[in-house]
Amino acid sequence: MKVLEFTPPVPKEDSVVVDEDILPYFYNYFHRHRQLQITLILRGEGTLMAGNYSQSFKPGDVYILGANQPHIFKSDSSHFNNPDKLNAHAIHIYFDQDRIPCPFFHLPEMESISNFLSTTQNGFQLPSQYQNYVSRIIKKLPIKSNLDRLLTIIKLFDYFAKQVRGWKSLDSGLSNTLFSESEGLRMTEVFQYTLEHYAENITLNKIAEIAHITPHAFCKYFKKHTRKTYNTFLNEIRISEACKKIINSNHDGISTIAYSTGFNSATNFNRVFRKTTGMSPRDYIREYKNKASLYTN
Repeated sequence: MKVLEFTPPVPKEDSVVVDEDILPYFYNYFHRHRQLQITLILRGEGTLMAGNYSQSFKPGDVYILGANQPHIFKSDSSHFNNPDKLNAHAIHIYFDQDRIPCPFFHLPEMESISNFLSTTQNGFQLPSQYQNYVSRIIKKLPIKSNLDRLLTIIKLFDYFAKQVRGWKSLDSGLSNTLFSESEGLRMTEVFQYTLEHYAENITLNKIAEIAHITPHAFCKYFKKHTRKTYNTFLNEIRISEACKKIINSNHDGISTIAYSTGFNSATNFNRVFRKTTGMSPRDYIREYKNKASLYTN
């Protein structure tokens, strides 16, 4: 398994490609492609990994993923239990800037768009207050002609550059260039194993075995490529899963969430949760409920 080179499924290469997925689960491989990607999640939940950054995703989310940024939308395990059910629905837009002559982006009218595109290497999540407007635009793209798609995307980039504030960065400090083809095999196996077994007691010896190196070498290797310890990365995955359980009300209390996501005590869970999110689990629940009431009223 490695960081796969992915080609958008189209009969011919255009500068803008729109692909609508309605599937049992999302594309299940850590991959990258030369096109910038915009994704609107319409149905399905899981974990997004971009580089070594991770967080949960849910319906309504809109993401920008940079050109050649390794990523995976990993569906929740429940999506794999019933392969006949279409749990995943998303619209993906692939924008190939290299197919547009450079002088076009040097026009004075394109300055703000060019500046915005230069910042997308590590990806963004669109703030929630802009989701409805952007979603309406994206949903209309599959039926538009090739030229209309390009013009719409240019206008959308202009909106992103001039109107949107408070982008959430998907950058955790990892340079995309660190994922060479040869190293993609090892890092992807580590990421995939962690996503599938985060609730278990993953020892250093076990994860080093997955990476096919000694525990001491693994600690140095992982820190070099991610600028964080494996334990920090594992805790981020666990807290991301805990947040999903909180949002889905899929729990009987804080202690239940703690043990179901791999923590050995509620005290340790509370400490790591606060360190990762900047608030306690109870404050997170309160804030989520407050936001939910604003959108439903």
